[in-house]
Amino acid sequence: MSTEIAELLTQAGPFLTGALGAYGTAVLTRAEDAAADATANTGRRLLQRVWRRGDAAERAELEEAVADAETDLASATAALRLHLRAALREDAELRHEITDLIAGQVASAITITAVGERSIAAHTIGTAITGDGHRTES
Repeated sequence: MSTEIAELLTQAGPFLTGALGAYGTAVLTRAEDAAADATANTGRRLLQRVWRRGDAAERAELEEAVADAETDLASATAALRLHLRAALREDAELRHEITDLIAGQVASAITITAVGERSIAAHTIGTAITGDGHRTES
């Protein structure tokens, strides 16, 4: 289970930073903003889910970490990751919600572009050999 949580925290990092940067202290109460990018909106939804499940003390701690983002985004993001880790350890249902939320965003965020003569593009690939004169040995 701790590997699963560590992976979720790694995936959640950009969303947390995006939400804090876009919304600041309003991240916990703000409605979805069509003009904000998907990363910020996903981070906002993630933080709101954690915030809503907590008791008064947990909410206050989360609010303090979010408020700190205005002066030190890196430290605030680290504090939020710790808060999120504790919440994910304690609540399997929350863990599933966050997994689904992040998986939906990661799957829809893939963009692949190939430009130029002989360019290749692939989402997943075993072996790609480009250029002249290459041979593969069987």
